Amino acid sequence: MAEYYVYILTNPRFTVLYTGVTNNLERRLHEHRVGATLGFTRRYNVRHLVYYESTTDIRAALEREKQIKGWTRAKKLGLIEQLNPDWRDLAANWASPPPDPSLRSG
Repeated sequence: MAEYYVYILTNPRFTVLYTGVTNNLERRLHEHRVGATLGFTRRYNVRHLVYYESTTDIRAALEREKQIKGWTRAKKLGLIEQLNPDWRDLAANWASPPPDPSLRSG
């Protein structure tokens, strides 16, 4: 059964929060960390995983992502601090996944 993740990332100064959804958290975090795509997370150096939750229901994951994105910053901070009061990078010890051969250029 597939698993889907709603996650929150921040930058080194903890000034920016980014909420996303994915079906492969390790791969997606690796993409954020290496700046694989242009956009918000690359521009603001958002690469520290401070919160995530999982579900087997993609609709529930998308709805939860939308819900969290609609919250105030204070409410997002409360969610993070409830489960991660020290703001540790929850993926600090994760090994980087091997590169996806379909993403190679050349």
